Amino acid sequence: MSVSAKPAPKAADIQPVRRALLSVSDKTGLIDFAKALHEAGVELVSTGGTSKAIAAAGLPVKDVSDLTGFPEMMDGRVKTLHPKVHGGLLAVRDDAEHRAAMEEHGIGAIDLLCVNLYPFEATVAKGAAYDECIENIDIGGPAMIRAAAKNHAYVAVIVEGSDYASVIEEIKAKGGTSLALRKHLAHKAYSRTATYDAAISNWFAEELKDTAPDYRAFGGHLRQTLRYGENPHQIASFYTTGENRPGVSTATQLQGKELSYNNINDTDAAFELVGEFDPRIAPAISIIKHANPCGVAVGSSLADAYRKALACDPVSAFGGIIASNLPLDGETAEEIARIFTEVIIAPDADEDARRIIGAKKNLRLLITGGLPDAGAPGLTVKSVAGGLLVQSRDNGRVDLLDLKVVTKRQPTAQELADLKFAFRVCKHVKSNAIVYVKNGATVGVGAGQMSRVDSARIAARKALDAAEAAGASQPATIGSVVASDAFFPFADGLLSAAEAGATAVIQPGGSMRDEEVIAAADEKGLAMVMTGMRHFRH
Repeated sequence: MSVSAKPAPKAADIQPVRRALLSVSDKTGLIDFAKALHEAGVELVSTGGTSKAIAAAGLPVKDVSDLTGFPEMMDGRVKTLHPKVHGGLLAVRDDAEHRAAMEEHGIGAIDLLCVNLYPFEATVAKGAAYDECIENIDIGGPAMIRAAAKNHAYVAVIVEGSDYASVIEEIKAKGGTSLALRKHLAHKAYSRTATYDAAISNWFAEELKDTAPDYRAFGGHLRQTLRYGENPHQIASFYTTGENRPGVSTATQLQGKELSYNNINDTDAAFELVGEFDPRIAPAISIIKHANPCGVAVGSSLADAYRKALACDPVSAFGGIIASNLPLDGETAEEIARIFTEVIIAPDADEDARRIIGAKKNLRLLITGGLPDAGAPGLTVKSVAGGLLVQSRDNGRVDLLDLKVVTKRQPTAQELADLKFAFRVCKHVKSNAIVYVKNGATVGVGAGQMSRVDSARIAARKALDAAEAAGASQPATIGSVVASDAFFPFADGLLSAAEAGATAVIQPGGSMRDEEVIAAADEKGLAMVMTGMRHFRH
């Protein structure tokens, strides 16, 4: 519906604040803010628990029901949806018709609105039941916020306690709020209601199991303004969505300089990968460089796992990101501190580890309190020109798949364990992906090539380089197993793996030439397992 507009009166830059309506679920800083408003001569109007908190602090406060002439009703669902509230927020003070309507109906102007919304996102994050989530959908709050933000020429709107100080500062210094501040606050207000509505709509989609809703919205809260993006000429920021998933967005940074765009991206990749390995079974370490693993291993201890992971590609590990599936200990911290590392992320760190890492002032140490669940559902989003690609998270797990041995030779128990390990890692390597594994550690990784055979050759070359650097007589791919993230379209990729010394293969299968590839594996005496699940990663 279009609305014909008449010329708007010119509002003054500084608008006095004579009456404020306060209605907040998060009462952090509320009383100090209310006191400052009272001292500035502002009349306070409030609702429910907010009104009680202000009154308990000894401040004069008028209940919103006194303003509207109606009591709060229907369990508090109806309290601010009233013309005396919305008229007070939306009235154009310099418009004669608006002023006449206000006088006729006894509507007083509301110059400042302070509202933070029912904690819907937090309610969902804690796993609350459907009915509790519904009750935490705020209606009156967003309606008031949007009304005040629309009328920002006259009304200041606060949706976050961090803005209390700037509003009080202006009232004290200028006798009211400036248009510049009101515009800033209105922008934040609409961003907040948009993010709130996005959280609700996505929750509904999940509850209804609607995988392709007609409209899809995503929102986030600013966590960090970054120095730049992937490159210095790009502007970037980091936003958190409120998803309760342990990782870089929920971690506490104990030390080190600020994370960069690439640090955040790589740290997320490292921790998501190490989350594939159950800490109750074995300690695990992943080392990431440019979003690809350059070393992953399990070991008898965390330090042992780190040494094995580092041995895969010690050159690429320089300046990398390290993730652990167990709390970081002193021995492992000492090993890591021997070479330059950008970030360490772990569920926790003991006192020795914190002390050792603390000596490296630029090394970031992030503590998450837990591991991401590799099997949990969720969404991933990628922007393309003019649109968004949205898909479910790749939560496929090799341990839950129906593995089929398609060759004459069965894999040994050790080969099968390594094959599963390799396929877990392969899921986190950019396609086309080839991963060689031996005794619970990657020994060669080929990532992001246009040809699968090239990935196989690059991974083997990496293993050869690592062997030469370590003074080993032969590369660790001799006697290893190999994983491919997708099927071998021809036998050449498999033959390259055999030439590198692999004895067993795991791959999804599904190629028109599967029989040709199986025959080649049989001819070379390889054991081959097909998973039926692909793990492309772009």
